[in-house]
Amino acid sequence: MSTPVRRPRLAVVSPFLDKRHGTERRVVEWITQLSSAFEIHVYSQRVDDLDLATICWHRIPELPGPHLLNFIWWLGANWLWRWRDRRIRGLRPDLVFSPGPNCLDADAISVHIVFAEYVRRIQSELTLSRQPMRAWPRILHRKLYYSLAIMLERAVYTRPEQMLILIARRTAAALTEFYGRRDSFPVVYVGLDQRAFNPAVRRRLREQARESLGIAAARFVLLLIGNDWRNKGLPTLLQAMAEIRELPVDLMVVGREATAPYLALVRKHGLDGRVRFMSPRADVQFYYAAADAYAGPSVEDTFAQPPAEAMACGLPVIVSETNGTSEIITNGVDGLIFGDARDSRGLTAMIRRLYEDRDFRVRLGEKAAETTQRYTWERNGSELAAIFEEILSRKSGLPERGLVRES
Repeated sequence: MSTPVRRPRLAVVSPFLDKRHGTERRVVEWITQLSSAFEIHVYSQRVDDLDLATICWHRIPELPGPHLLNFIWWLGANWLWRWRDRRIRGLRPDLVFSPGPNCLDADAISVHIVFAEYVRRIQSELTLSRQPMRAWPRILHRKLYYSLAIMLERAVYTRPEQMLILIARRTAAALTEFYGRRDSFPVVYVGLDQRAFNPAVRRRLREQARESLGIAAARFVLLLIGNDWRNKGLPTLLQAMAEIRELPVDLMVVGREATAPYLALVRKHGLDGRVRFMSPRADVQFYYAAADAYAGPSVEDTFAQPPAEAMACGLPVIVSETNGTSEIITNGVDGLIFGDARDSRGLTAMIRRLYEDRDFRVRLGEKAAETTQRYTWERNGSELAAIFEEILSRKSGLPERGLVRES
């Protein structure tokens, strides 16, 4: 009787995992796809939305208190827990994977944001003299956290041998500028659940969703989904909405942010009754069904999942070129791309065109759904498996067969 071949042991290091946050959702989907080919051990403080029958979760306790203190604890604790498992339990991983620099010994890191670039973009928001004194404690906490994140990036990303997996090509420029990396990085564009996100589901849910939300048939609804609304471009979007007040255009904003600062902007722009702030739902298709178009004018977004999901549902989308989702869009064919994320006039013109030209927006939506059919979680799983196999071959001294360079 032949001895069963042991699957490669993959350690995944992430502070938490669930399907409610962009980066963590991707990792959950990737783990799900890889679980048949790899023996997966997850080192995390919290795990949701994962089948624990197919993976082994090594729970690391959370430290109560500010996020920064817990993250510092996490950095040391995840190393200690893995060291203990190697030395005492004999659980030596063949490969260590991390979304971002959560540890210093990862064989592969997926880069979902370059903090050095992000901090440069939001520098004015971190300048104490430009902010009210009551916001200083929160700003100081953010500055300290970002400084630690950049220090970790510098420690890890500058290593020539460190394998970095991108989810958008645009990240390569930041890695070159800030960390001197000029490699040809593999790119794995994020997958989509085609069964959940497609035009048929949107059509089926549309009447119910709009009736449930109290949306009149004559209203044209824009949608924005995500957290960190300032980075997602909400101030610019509200400014654009103010410039088309004469049109029956409304905005739904979905996320977990504090709404008070943005309610003040809504009042300032005279948009009372035109903007709704909604809580996230597990069946996010509900919001895509209720909307007529998606607007994602992100200041910085490596690859935003919601615009891609909206495309898969057949919605016309508008994104800024600093939103990595623009890399899967052909401007004017299956979506609209505008250059300056803070250009409210350019955004206004695109919204107006979508509202006024029904044939154009229907055509954009149809082409968008066609484009996204090639992006699936199954494809992501195959691409990541190929990348990991190449790393394992390199570690074992076997000939390499060439990495996937772009999805």
